Amino acid sequence: MKIQLFLVTVVIHCSLAEYYKSKPSFINTCMKSDPDFDDCSRDAVQQLFNALGPGLPEIDLPPIDPLNIPKLRILQGEGPVNINAALDNVVVTGFGKTEVLHSQVDGKSYDFYTKVRVPKIRIEGTYDLKGKILLIPLVGRGLCWFEPSNMTIDIVSDVKMYEKGGFPFFNVTQVHVKYNIGGLKLHMGNLFDGISSLEDSTNAYLNANWKPVSESLRPILSKTIEDILLGFMQRIFHNLPANFMIGDLKTNLLKRNTDKEVND
Repeated sequence: MKIQLFLVTVVIHCSLAEYYKSKPSFINTCMKSDPDFDDCSRDAVQQLFNALGPGLPEIDLPPIDPLNIPKLRILQGEGPVNINAALDNVVVTGFGKTEVLHSQVDGKSYDFYTKVRVPKIRIEGTYDLKGKILLIPLVGRGLCWFEPSNMTIDIVSDVKMYEKGGFPFFNVTQVHVKYNIGGLKLHMGNLFDGISSLEDSTNAYLNANWKPVSESLRPILSKTIEDILLGFMQRIFHNLPANFMIGDLKTNLLKRNTDKEVND
């Protein structure tokens, strides 16, 4: 299945912002040698999510709730979904209520595994769509919203280590997600040039069949979540020394994986 998704002019970017040189109050240091490390790590990641909600202006990190994305471009050309769509002025709410269920760190590679639950996410924006979902032809341009509820997300983050300014840092190179949702509501306004009978019946059908709709959109939603999380994780971990989070970090791994410093 061919999928292309572009987050255009996303507010999350790497700049030359000053990184933390002393441990911020929202960080709880855990020891990998501690038998209760996973519990400590879960609580520490929860504290981090709580801090990310309103944003961290000292490192130019915008809020994750609400999260503003100027444009999303979605292209998918095979299977039950065939879409050429753009979403503008996208506002995502709900990530501020993220509950961290599990957090593990690989003792050799330092790759992260995190499982979170988000009670409800709302995605609003202006859409321009031509394509099909579940073989239903769709065309329209207007306001839309989507509300996945009771979402659990398994996140695996690929991590490399590098040194900057005498501090070790995690470089998150890729994020992989799997998710499940308990429900999905959606509405697309001005479908079929505002022909109300077609618009109402199509929205009603898509909502009544939210499970197959959700499954058909899974590759698109997964890629969207991965791109959003990768942007935030790169931003926070390029500005937060790794030993602030893991106190007994293996520096020999840092030397083995690092040929030169990675700049923000």
